[in-house]
Amino acid sequence: MAMAEIAAFLGVSRQRANTLAERADFPVPIAHLTVGRVWRAADVRAWAAKRRSDLEGEPG
Repeated sequence: MAMAEIAAFLGVSRQRANTLAERADFPVPIAHLTVGRVWRAADVRAWAAKRRSDLEGEPG
């Protein structure tokens, strides 16, 4: 997943997704491409599942 897909999946803005991706508990990107960082979808989904209640109600 790239940042746009993460933002869409989490239901937040790309700016908020970038902020979340900087958290120490966010999965490590699997690659840094010319288009930006990319993550394994399963890693992002697992992270979100553990933190879904924390993310609900956050500004998009």
